[in-house]
Amino acid sequence: MPRQEIKQDKNWYAIHTYAGYEAAVARNLKQRVESMGMEDKIFNVIVPTEKKIRIKGGKRVEEEEKIYPGYVLVEMIVTDDSWYVVRNTPRVTGFVGTGVYPVPVNPKEVEDLFKRMKTDTTTHKIDLQIGESVIIVDGPFKEQDGKVSDVDEARGKIKVLVSMFGRETPVELDFLQVKKI
Repeated sequence: MPRQEIKQDKNWYAIHTYAGYEAAVARNLKQRVESMGMEDKIFNVIVPTEKKIRIKGGKRVEEEEKIYPGYVLVEMIVTDDSWYVVRNTPRVTGFVGTGVYPVPVNPKEVEDLFKRMKTDTTTHKIDLQIGESVIIVDGPFKEQDGKVSDVDEARGKIKVLVSMFGRETPVELDFLQVKKI
């Protein structure tokens, strides 16, 4: 006699994957859903990404960066069958949850995540900490060194304390204008 399945709601779930294989897992899972006829239980598979600005070869480059490396989101109704399809996708290490049971991602978190993914404002990835020593490589203070006193990733700006006339003076610079010492 077949086991009776509990009627479940459609929710978003996070699955843990081998780092660096998120896109491959998403692709494989989509193919498995199609080939195993699970479209009525597994609806969406996404790798959450956002735009970041990085410096490569002295130039600003806009890149897609994973928001949660090692995780893929799946919108699905959890049944024995759908759980099995996801869980046995190559390079999936498991669902995020307690024990064997997947725990749905909070709908507010999913909504915030989608807003973050859709935004056209690019965030700057500034790999500098307050108190770090830097050398200014561009602008009127070129070749002077100083200490980082503030980091504003949203604007791509940093404040550096530069020694002028025997005192430290804060100077606002674009993060491209400095290098770590």
